[in-house]
Amino acid sequence: MLVNVLAVLALGAGTASAACGGVEQVKPQKDVNLGRAPIAIGDSPMLLALPNLAKEGYRANARGCRQWPEWLDVIRKLKHDGHLPRLVVVALGSNGVVDKEDIHEALDLLGKKRTLGLVTPRETGGVSGHDADLVREEADAHSNRIELLDWVKYSAGHSGWFQPDGLHLTFEGADAFAQLLKKPLKDLPKPH
Repeated sequence: MLVNVLAVLALGAGTASAACGGVEQVKPQKDVNLGRAPIAIGDSPMLLALPNLAKEGYRANARGCRQWPEWLDVIRKLKHDGHLPRLVVVALGSNGVVDKEDIHEALDLLGKKRTLGLVTPRETGGVSGHDADLVREEADAHSNRIELLDWVKYSAGHSGWFQPDGLHLTFEGADAFAQLLKKPLKDLPKPH
């Protein structure tokens, strides 16, 4: 898996979009809650962080070029199969737009007893944009159901966490990303 991740990173942003690659998945390496393991779903910037997320207790799933409609399909399948966990984190937006309707559809699919973790997406070059602003606004409007994971603010000033495109992670960035995603785990019911 690591070889595949490094190959995608080595291709660069332009070439990577032409060859998005398949889905990479990891299983949690520890039990952080009662019930199903939390899941983190993302696009290519999450690929290098998959092992770090597994160490924190996430089931994680990433694919280059993934956009919101594909993510919503993953959630629909998990719901249909009865496998939705209490916490679902999404880190998308570097390959397309985030819109309010998609966030509301995700909340509808998850229902009122689950938490949606929204990671603010960085734009090419590592800047904050409209998508990050929208994620913050929706997290504020639905603070009882959305956990804001402000990756844009958390990673500001840490150029060493990123490849030259400002999006894809270095090993240090992968660790930092996983540390940010530990935040919502504290609210899950703990195993005995």
